[in-house]
Amino acid sequence: MKEKNILEIKNLVTSFSTESGKINAIDDISFDVKKGKTLGIVGESGCGKSVTALSIMRLLPKPMGNIDAGKIVYDNKDLIKLPINEIHKIRGKKISMIFQEPMTALNPVQKIGRQLGEIYNLHFSDLSNNDIKQKSIEILKSVGIPDPEKRLDEYPHQLSGGMRQRILIAIALACEPDILIADEPTTALDVTIQAQILDLIKELQVKNRMSIIFITHDLGVIAETCDDVVVMYAGTIAEKAPVVELFKNPHHPYTKGLLSSIPRLENKRKIKLNTIKGIVPSLYDLPKGCRFANRCPYAFDLCSIKQPVEIKINNDHYASCYLLDKKDQNV
Repeated sequence: MKEKNILEIKNLVTSFSTESGKINAIDDISFDVKKGKTLGIVGESGCGKSVTALSIMRLLPKPMGNIDAGKIVYDNKDLIKLPINEIHKIRGKKISMIFQEPMTALNPVQKIGRQLGEIYNLHFSDLSNNDIKQKSIEILKSVGIPDPEKRLDEYPHQLSGGMRQRILIAIALACEPDILIADEPTTALDVTIQAQILDLIKELQVKNRMSIIFITHDLGVIAETCDDVVVMYAGTIAEKAPVVELFKNPHHPYTKGLLSSIPRLENKRKIKLNTIKGIVPSLYDLPKGCRFANRCPYAFDLCSIKQPVEIKINNDHYASCYLLDKKDQNV
């Protein structure tokens, strides 16, 4: 039986107005998030991972950022069309986000207790101050914060990086959301703390039966934590598949390049790692055809003329590449 989707992104286009003109940071992407599962979004810096998350949360910087087309469907509602007062009821309560850098995501001049209490004040206005304090202590305990009563009275700079990240997780999970968006939540942490944070997120996912969108550039994290994967490149989706299928049977040349660049224990010592030659095209000057064509070792004439369409490989596995469908090469 096919699993139910809790979130559906359909043909999303997100743009930014700049001094040099309008650019599309996200260009016609579509994917689904299954209920209770983890979807990983992976790709190089600047590929549109975080912009996708901000679009879902309706947190694009204004007036520069704008959603130009598409749908973001949650609970049979298109979030793009909802008035902002309705979004406020969903954001933080039904769909929450862990931001990438805890020191900038937390207010440096407000105590932890006040910042955590704001989420309860916003979504549970009938709670007393004492109830809010008790709930804040409980959620801090659940994310492994020692001496939570003391932490409520401290400022972010008094806590370690791992502790601050746990605070952000506590804020994101305070209302037991249906969907958690984790935007590279372990990037600035050492390896030991990374493992702890990942284990914590998985544990809380099982406990709260929530869905997760995990944004990262680390394929190792994707392999360890995700059920499905979306591979992004220059604002588009190159490939999407169940995680085991993607690692076992990648089809897009970009996905193959990413996987071949991972260091492996069986490789000889001091062997040179594989790399993807070239650079990502600028969003100000995108090619007419496939955006990976200038770096692809298999590119042919059609690749530089028009963008490839998404091809279904098998169940839930799709890739956008002319190599998969050479029968249709009519420009």
